Amino acid sequence: MRFDLVTLFPEMFEAIRCGIPGRAIDKGIASINCWNPRDYTQDVHRTVDDRPYGGGPGMVMKVEPLRAAIEDARKAAPGSKVIYLSPQGRRFDQEAALQMSKREGVILLAGRYEGIDERLLELDVDEEWSIGDYVLSGGELPAMVMMDAIIRLLPDALGHAQSAQQDSHVGGLLDCPHFTRPEEIDGLAVPQVLLSGDHEKIRQWRLQQALGRTWLRRPDLLEGRSMSAEETNLLNQFIAAHEQQKCEEE
Repeated sequence: MRFDLVTLFPEMFEAIRCGIPGRAIDKGIASINCWNPRDYTQDVHRTVDDRPYGGGPGMVMKVEPLRAAIEDARKAAPGSKVIYLSPQGRRFDQEAALQMSKREGVILLAGRYEGIDERLLELDVDEEWSIGDYVLSGGELPAMVMMDAIIRLLPDALGHAQSAQQDSHVGGLLDCPHFTRPEEIDGLAVPQVLLSGDHEKIRQWRLQQALGRTWLRRPDLLEGRSMSAEETNLLNQFIAAHEQQKCEEE
């Protein structure tokens, strides 16, 4: 999958070349191409921002350098949609990552300062996405978050084919607890079911824990979620056990 990045700080994206994304890039599963608006300026100072009409603090990114960078990115990656990273965009989640991983490529526009000219949004941006309800100094970090989430879903990006399928939020649930050696740490032991070798019981335990954790920590994810009879039964058992434990502790 091809990622084209319109950014004033292409050096920041060296960080994405570590770990799983880095291995995917090395294997040719993903590629990164940066387009710096400063390279499209016409003045000696390579100016990419200007004062906002109407006054007020901060600066706004100039239209001309951005449009030229986007145009070259579109030419190099025909068919890729231009995505602007913005707190005003649609919330990026696991389902969005999955859908984007099926595209051939995306052009990620990382804004800076107070943002970009509204007319550029109307004329040259196809989609707006946000990674959360907070403001960052620029769109580079959100772009890297999106890239990491997408790349790990690409075929052969992970060492085990099922790893991505068992992550948190896949299937609308948080992930179950995980354990490794040793079997006991400071009096806390690995659940016996995980040592049993009974794969069906392990599957049920993991599903129940995922349901239970979601109910405890992110109940909003369960609202409107279609539950199978097995899931309903396992969650009810978890809730009953949890309530009983609370009563005993009180």
